[in-house]
Amino acid sequence: MSKHGELSELAAAVLQPGFVGTSAPDWIRRWLGDGLGGVALFARNVESPAQVAALTAQLRAERADVIVAIDEEAGDVTRFESRLGSSRPGNLALGVIDDPLLTEAVARDLGCDLATAGITLDYAPDADVNNNPDNPVIGVRSFGAEPLLVARHTAAFVRGLQTFGVAGCAKHFPGHGDTSVDSHHDVPLIARTADELADRELVPFRAAIAAGVKSVMTGHLLVPAYDAELPATLSHRILTGLLREELGFDGLIVTDGIEMQGVRRRYGLAGATVRALAAGVDAICVGGDHADEQTAIELRDAIVEAVRSGELPEQRLRDAVARVRALGAWTTRTQKEAGVTHGSQQPAGLGSDVGFAAARRAVRVTRGEGAPELPIVGVPHVVEFAPPRNIAIGSETPWGIGAPLSELLPGTTAARFAAEDLEGLGDPAGAVLAGADGRPLVLVVRDVHRHRWIEDALTAVLAVRPDAIVVEMGIPVTVLGGLHVATFGATRACGLAAAELIAGANVPEPVAA
Repeated sequence: MSKHGELSELAAAVLQPGFVGTSAPDWIRRWLGDGLGGVALFARNVESPAQVAALTAQLRAERADVIVAIDEEAGDVTRFESRLGSSRPGNLALGVIDDPLLTEAVARDLGCDLATAGITLDYAPDADVNNNPDNPVIGVRSFGAEPLLVARHTAAFVRGLQTFGVAGCAKHFPGHGDTSVDSHHDVPLIARTADELADRELVPFRAAIAAGVKSVMTGHLLVPAYDAELPATLSHRILTGLLREELGFDGLIVTDGIEMQGVRRRYGLAGATVRALAAGVDAICVGGDHADEQTAIELRDAIVEAVRSGELPEQRLRDAVARVRALGAWTTRTQKEAGVTHGSQQPAGLGSDVGFAAARRAVRVTRGEGAPELPIVGVPHVVEFAPPRNIAIGSETPWGIGAPLSELLPGTTAARFAAEDLEGLGDPAGAVLAGADGRPLVLVVRDVHRHRWIEDALTAVLAVRPDAIVVEMGIPVTVLGGLHVATFGATRACGLAAAELIAGANVPEPVAA
């Protein structure tokens, strides 16, 4: 093989591209034969567990140790169950319960499902300490706002997930919790001292490393305490100096989506890729938006040219490839030792029993004076207020409680309002109450504290219908209504748990207002 051919193969090994379709396209299969180290699956690649198993079998036929990654947080961010919503409750709900053994059981259950489908790397858990309730991108994806709580659940999740040979990936290093900017759109600033970072943001990552996490995902975050110029993904001081040398992590470092504006706007796809590898990254996640062969060619060729020009030391590239191959070997070996049989999935749609049970344990009820009793009497009308979704959660996954309530209480009606639906209305309460007709009323929100239009609409409706039940499926910072139900996530499991409570199938002890 020529030197150029060898470098091209090495460059391909550090890419984790996405692609379009529910089977492996020709270019991905061809690239696997030419050294491609892994792929990243998105919701567009998932129809059912059996289909994913068939897809991953195609990939393994070309390269047995291929890393097949997916962004499956088992919460609001779900790719594996995107068509129905996750049958697990998500991190914040698990943090509220605060039973690490339960968190480990939920993650082990998830790891079994993913391993059986042939997936070997999960971009989870989210190890961010969400100490800014106005954070636009983390929120319920975090286990909570207290570092030690997040740490013990991060470690538990890692242990459970990796039982069946699915590598965990603690993210978004060195911590995306205390931000008010979404790195999909810009570069968030983490204005903490090194000591503050050590006492807060870094605590869960230390716990993940101690638990044996196989991978860490970088955040596109500017952290002046360590590097005032470069975001973490591109910073040698943060990735090599802090993560490798100070924290002692020797596993795979993978980027968050390299096409995100947090790094792409200034450096471009190719420039960010090369700088990330030089800083200490081992694998490049790309293809959320640029899921085509031409992008992969552009990045591969940029890596080769950077080695030839001296911008990227060849030994640094070889070290990255060695970690990619080591992770591929670990997943292959561990899944075999765990007795994983690829393709032996349950029928699609059954979901996770342990996940549904966990979601029920997470529900909290705040009851004020004169609050309505549960379960309700009669057939309800459900109104869901839909804020804009962030890119991480995506737009394809259903949420709410109208659907599960209609199954438990046939005849239930539902309406959904976005901001534009109520904009300019002199009487938003009239529009919201149009379908209620004196029936039990359930108002469903997500992060009402972050959306003034939702708070205004709720206030107006509650002035007319103080007997309405408010269901908060985000972070319950603002508690409105005489009867407030908090699910700590908007997954299918969380929605069912709230619906069961309202219909009378599951009634936890209420928490006093």
